[in-house]
Amino acid sequence: MNEYNFETIERKWQQKWAESGVFEASNESTKPKFYCLVEFPYPSGQGLHVGHPRSYTALDLVARKRRLEGYNVLYPMGWDAFGLPTENYAIQHKIHPAVVTKDNIANFKKQLQALGYSFDWSREINTTDPEYYKWTQWIFLQLFKHDLAYKKEMNVNWCPSCKVVLANEEVINGGCERCGTQVEHKVKSQWMLRITAYADRLIDDLEGVDFIDRVKTQQINWIGRSYGAEVSFATSAGDELKVYTTRPDTLFGATYMVISPEHASLAQWNNLLENQAEVAAYQEFAGKKSDFERTEVNKEKTGVRLAGVQAINPVNGQAIPIFISDYVLATYGTGAIMAVPGHDTRDYEFAKKFDLPIVEVVAGGDLNQAAFTDIEEGTMVNSGFLNGLSVKDAKAKITAWLEEQGIGTAKTNFKLRDWVFSRQRYWGEPIPIVHCEKCGYVPMPESDLPLRLPEVTTYEPTATGESPLATLSDWVNTTCPQCGGPAKRETDTMPQWAGSSWYFMRYADPHNSEALASPASLEYWVPVDWYNGGMEHTTLHLLYSRFWYKFLYDIGVSPTSEPYAKRTSHGMILGENGEKMSKSRGNVVNPDDIVGEFGADTMRLYEVFIGDFEKPATWNTASIKGCQRYLDRLWTLQSLAEDGDAYSPELETMIHQTIRKVGNDIEQLKGNTAVAQLMTLLNRVYDHGSLTHADYRTLLLLTNPFAPHVSEELWEIMQYGGTVTDQAWPQYEEEKCREKMVELAVQINGKVRSRIVVNAEAAASEVLEMAKADEAAARHLEGKNIVKELYVPGRLVNFVVK
Repeated sequence: MNEYNFETIERKWQQKWAESGVFEASNESTKPKFYCLVEFPYPSGQGLHVGHPRSYTALDLVARKRRLEGYNVLYPMGWDAFGLPTENYAIQHKIHPAVVTKDNIANFKKQLQALGYSFDWSREINTTDPEYYKWTQWIFLQLFKHDLAYKKEMNVNWCPSCKVVLANEEVINGGCERCGTQVEHKVKSQWMLRITAYADRLIDDLEGVDFIDRVKTQQINWIGRSYGAEVSFATSAGDELKVYTTRPDTLFGATYMVISPEHASLAQWNNLLENQAEVAAYQEFAGKKSDFERTEVNKEKTGVRLAGVQAINPVNGQAIPIFISDYVLATYGTGAIMAVPGHDTRDYEFAKKFDLPIVEVVAGGDLNQAAFTDIEEGTMVNSGFLNGLSVKDAKAKITAWLEEQGIGTAKTNFKLRDWVFSRQRYWGEPIPIVHCEKCGYVPMPESDLPLRLPEVTTYEPTATGESPLATLSDWVNTTCPQCGGPAKRETDTMPQWAGSSWYFMRYADPHNSEALASPASLEYWVPVDWYNGGMEHTTLHLLYSRFWYKFLYDIGVSPTSEPYAKRTSHGMILGENGEKMSKSRGNVVNPDDIVGEFGADTMRLYEVFIGDFEKPATWNTASIKGCQRYLDRLWTLQSLAEDGDAYSPELETMIHQTIRKVGNDIEQLKGNTAVAQLMTLLNRVYDHGSLTHADYRTLLLLTNPFAPHVSEELWEIMQYGGTVTDQAWPQYEEEKCREKMVELAVQINGKVRSRIVVNAEAAASEVLEMAKADEAAARHLEGKNIVKELYVPGRLVNFVVK
């Protein structure tokens, strides 16, 4: 028996797989299709760390099992390669981003191939390839033509470090999602995508997909659908302030209003305000804060009362003050709220600070102590014609009254805002729009796509905050496709999320030059049957891609209304110090080092054995040795294998149990318990001292998804014929999963006095007699009367004695 040399074996089989194309999917097959997908990576200069392969390994188990089950499996890989990190690196090192990207991809691909993943590399895609982003640009043009892409002057999130506009989803705890720098607010002209037009469907259609609950919940909460009313408050300035409220039943308790510091009415009221300087100073103060800081619940309440303008409560005609405060955002609702301090904690604290009236309108609580907020049920008080009604009935009555009076209407609202789509950077897809003084914004002809990213001498954003493309006058100046007059190209580029919003469709037909993918290939492969990715992308990529796909469905490109039938998410692998892996923390573990020392199969085993897939797990290099030992022992089993086309009688039950458990665990992404079961079976084999070829074949097949290289090598050494990838997944028989011999506890008056081993199929009378005959039990039964006998199959025997 040769020594187990993982380096030679793994290199051999990776080369064989590449040459044979065994993992390449066919667009024409009589087999049932299975589209298995992991989020494609951003190829950074740091390469992979051992946390990245957790998702790839788990879905590789599924893909390999499905192939053995007779499916035509698509398990592709590509590169989400536009983005800020590469551009920042290029600026720092004066290397073209395309060169950086090419080098990073080469490194990532080498690392992934070294781990033996069954990716279909013939379908590899790269979002920076003009033949790919041609279709990203094409989709943008369709969005523009359907009024879902538009340009708007707006208050945006600005990262002063990355010098880029961020969408709300890219601001985490008030900081830039990429670098952590606190964002600032600026007014800029931006391209927007009208994702809000799909808000209802993005929630409602979650009912029809198999997403884990926390993914569904996070998307629903982010979209933030609520039902209420839009109400008009007259003002002493002769105009109106509109508010959106989910609680129109509490209108009689509205004792003041608050508008955002950016509200358009402030400019209109400028000549009426007696404290213009104070208002302007507060606006400047609020403008320096992120939305996260502004809406933090526990922060100190600040604001300025507007002197010279008041509002009129429409239900009782009372004049109420208007404040500006930073906790109201211009981007949510109407940018104005009615404050009901009796029943809202934040309004209560604000009212206490500014000595404003607090009125109870839902009975219960003590307003001298705190706002009464448990008001989903209750009875209306101090509310005129609503008095005595339940909250539910009051909502219906007040909404109808508002509509009758022409001062309000029922309305559904969303927290979701339209997607800020443009970036003032170089390394992104050029937006295929020109601006003509005569015709306005005009789409490029589709026949002229792709609009290629031009060469620039510097990638640094300009001093004015414009893209570096703005400095290329020869590129910027063009002719209008509509009138033929002078026009200028759009110089903003698309965000990194653009290319990832449809990439899963391109995998179906990656080399098509006539369409993003042929209708036949999309009809065959889409939707994705199983998609896994990080929870951090739930309100970014996952939401954006569902929006794009639904739009493409509406215009007849996508074959279904949802892109992903199933979505799972994995927990993060932490460094050995229990913290998130990062270069700055010095706790990054490079998979190249692990593969070099222990082999790819050992690392794959450990990636799934490390713990519950959905939960964070701490890397422990010392623990890898248990997985290495399993493979060493699997290798040496070849010397114990004996002739036999049937399972060993002593192992048969456990083999059937292992087939069942490993198969079920792979489907549940519980690779940790599947590996534990394989280890248990291996121990049983060694305890028995031999195994048949039938036993060994099944053990190799079950191990193959976890450790494909060594299982293929052993299959070849044992001359079992063909390769593992040609075989069928082993089947179990439920009847044979039952233990023939089971251990039972023997109890006397509920206390365990002995244990016996019996045939699981033995009759109750036979088991009871065996228990009575047991030496230890017999001692406790001697001289006593048995008044009751109980047998629980598979568990215990109990005698009640006196």
